[in-house]
Amino acid sequence: MGEKLEIISNAYLSLYFSGEYQPRAHNYTKVLFGEDYVYRAGTIGTVAEKTAYGYVKGYANDHNLTIRNAEIDRLVAGCTGVKRTTGQHPGGIIVVPDYMDIFDFSPIQYPADSIGAEWRTTHFDFHSIHDNLLKLDILGHDDPTVIRMLQDLSGIDPKTIPTDDPEVMKIFSGPESLGVTEEQINCKTGTLGIPEFGTKFVRQMLEETKPTTFSELVQISGLSHGTDVWLGNANELIYNGTCTLSEVIGCRDDIMVYLIYQGLDPSLAFKIMESVRKGKGVPEEWEEDMKNNNVPGWYIDSCKKIKYMFPKAHAAAYVLMAVRIAYFKVHFALLFYAAYFTVRADDFDVEAMAKGSASIRARIDEIAQKGLDAAPKEKSLLTVLEMTLEMCERGYSFQKVDLYRSHATDFIIDGDSLIPPFNAVPGLGTNAALSIVEARKNGEFLSKEDLQQRSKVSKTIIEYLDSQGCLGDLPDQNQLSLF
Repeated sequence: MGEKLEIISNAYLSLYFSGEYQPRAHNYTKVLFGEDYVYRAGTIGTVAEKTAYGYVKGYANDHNLTIRNAEIDRLVAGCTGVKRTTGQHPGGIIVVPDYMDIFDFSPIQYPADSIGAEWRTTHFDFHSIHDNLLKLDILGHDDPTVIRMLQDLSGIDPKTIPTDDPEVMKIFSGPESLGVTEEQINCKTGTLGIPEFGTKFVRQMLEETKPTTFSELVQISGLSHGTDVWLGNANELIYNGTCTLSEVIGCRDDIMVYLIYQGLDPSLAFKIMESVRKGKGVPEEWEEDMKNNNVPGWYIDSCKKIKYMFPKAHAAAYVLMAVRIAYFKVHFALLFYAAYFTVRADDFDVEAMAKGSASIRARIDEIAQKGLDAAPKEKSLLTVLEMTLEMCERGYSFQKVDLYRSHATDFIIDGDSLIPPFNAVPGLGTNAALSIVEARKNGEFLSKEDLQQRSKVSKTIIEYLDSQGCLGDLPDQNQLSLF
């Protein structure tokens, strides 16, 4: 870089694994570094303001005290933020150098004082020691789970999937390569269900920019994950014709590379990038250097607006995964939908899904009309219904839950249709779904009564399955009527 830079940065690495594999990844760090050199990052739970208020009011009531509001506020302020409990970071692993000891940095403890716990945690929360030790954020993520399921279903190694498939690239600007129109799926792009590109916010960005290359998708990923990078900034520059999508600032790396290209000293280019990505803008003396090297005014103004920027490597990793999954959506549609509904979706309306497009549209309209009054569960269902509508419009269908063929948790491909799993039934959890699958291993069910007794599911679930025609002609009870 031309000179030694003062880089003050916390040492941590974020690594994404399938949620199903995450515990194994955590344990593998013990193999890599040794059990005495890896610890879960500790967390400290503190008393919240409302909880503190409850403590103060409870104390006053228990002791028959009348306390003035000002004194209540003082006591609440004193209790707020006090340590209440300890826990552990969901993915954070602290790594100690092999020539040092954990006690050089922090005491250790067992979560919830359980000596038999698999992991020991740092007594201090990570923020107290993050300048001294490396942290690995080994996080659970749905994308690796989806891509692994698609690999198992298709036999295709995702690493062999091209990143420039013309039909795949088309879905980022329209749904035509899916064989449907915008009106059929109520969406102007074909990216429903594609990670990082399926939200309304990013779909709107796609509509405005019409990307056609992998690099432009990386640019959009950077723009969508930054703060004050797109809205009121890059989108206005593109709309006004000041510059193109490829020319706006999308990722933090773009700033340094562009400034070096313009002739700025590499060390100064790096410092400007760091200042901008942290939301600190551009100091006047650096702004003069930029102007002296013919950096356009719009570029400098854009830098000043930015509050946070995404790294290009992170954006590229997201886009690579998105393009691989999009490849299956275009060329192996039913495999894509089976994986999506199995891994990503939690709420279903199996009745509407089995009836087809018209019923799904009616359900979508019903939820949409509620607007802000729609319950969180309905909003989650709306996303799934949009996907089910698209699937049906592409010529595929859903069957009913099948007592003898449905999986506990996975959607199964049957011809040009999908068989929903048991846990897609409202109110039927994973454990109950597994119990039905386990019970049917012992032979066919003699009656609804037999099904309920062997699977231990509730009568309400039995009645729902029966109302949907999932139980066929099963009699109510085991006894045979003689008359």
